[in-house]
Amino acid sequence: MDAVRVALLREVLAGTEWPGAARRFAGALRSSVVPHRGGLLLVGTAEYEPWHLAAHLVDESAWSGLPELAPTLVRHRVRTGDPAHLAVGLGRLEAAGRGATLLMVAPERPDAGLLQRVHDARRAGATVLTLDGGDEEVRGLAHETLTVAEDAGVDLDTVQHLVSAAAGENSLPSPRGSRRFRDRLSDLADRLTAPPPARW
Repeated sequence: MDAVRVALLREVLAGTEWPGAARRFAGALRSSVVPHRGGLLLVGTAEYEPWHLAAHLVDESAWSGLPELAPTLVRHRVRTGDPAHLAVGLGRLEAAGRGATLLMVAPERPDAGLLQRVHDARRAGATVLTLDGGDEEVRGLAHETLTVAEDAGVDLDTVQHLVSAAAGENSLPSPRGSRRFRDRLSDLADRLTAPPPARW
């Protein structure tokens, strides 16, 4: 999703909690990943693989100059012959420890095996973040969580767009002190699509 579409999405959701909540969650993600220079693992449930979020984070990583945002997509089913970036199975979670960040996207309750692997990764020192549907056990595993309940008025895919965009645009300024072109474009789009100021 490009900067203009994200700006339009934020305009539609202005006055709701979602733009701010997504920025806070993205800030937590970035502050966990960037200092450790990578190690972002992205996993979904057996029924929901977060392909879309993985692709957006890869894009944001390239546009923002933050390679640490590019995740390793951890998959429940890996087939022989899958390309390397799609051939990382759940066993990878067992190697997650201090310095790693694990982002779990769980619209519904994951199976017990995944919950145990995430719990073990947290005990080994990994930072766990969840985008979830409100399951208490999932939330209990996370250092930081963003819940999208059924009655939230938005869906999980929409919130993932907001989070991935915010993760890239909230990066630190370059050493020259100038703002990135993409940040300037996003700000311009926000201004162009903002409603006129109220007149009293």
